[in-house]
Amino acid sequence: MSKRPLIVGIGGTIREGSSSERALMCALRRAEELGCETRLLGGAFLGGLPIFDPRPADTTDAQRELADAVRAADGVIVASPGYHGSISGVIKNALDTLELTRGDASPYLSHKPVGTIITADGWQAAGTTLMALRAIIHALRGWPTPFGAALNAGAGLFDEAGACRDQKDAWQLSTVAEQVVEFAKMRAAQDKAIPQ
Repeated sequence: MSKRPLIVGIGGTIREGSSSERALMCALRRAEELGCETRLLGGAFLGGLPIFDPRPADTTDAQRELADAVRAADGVIVASPGYHGSISGVIKNALDTLELTRGDASPYLSHKPVGTIITADGWQAAGTTLMALRAIIHALRGWPTPFGAALNAGAGLFDEAGACRDQKDAWQLSTVAEQVVEFAKMRAAQDKAIPQ
């Protein structure tokens, strides 16, 4: 690849230091170790997005920033808490905002690998939320990676330095990042091999 792949992370909650945002940061660090450039659109950013209004209207700078980041991304990782069996409103609103890319040659998440991370206070909520997020990614024409991380936030997931306390959780987050990076690199190689 002539440039470093860009992996954009979308996730977290409006609560600073949320488990979903910390998990996303772990995955993005792994992507950086694999030679990628990363960009985090975390809870504070997402909490500042206005509720998406599909009627034609002026968009905010933050909405344009989100759409432009996803346009530029070679891969995306989405991390959501499990709220009442599904993704949080903040994450859903961010994904709804990708409607701004509707008229693009590659709208929404087209041709992008998308990793999924769920943190929930219990395994049942983690499972249903993971399924919901994967369905949304499909609807947005993205390619969910084969593996999605589901972390039980009932016990403390991270130490003071932000590292996973449990090796299995660390493995899950690394696997999500590795699959997104692998797919992004394969896509770039394919684009290079096929004349435009």
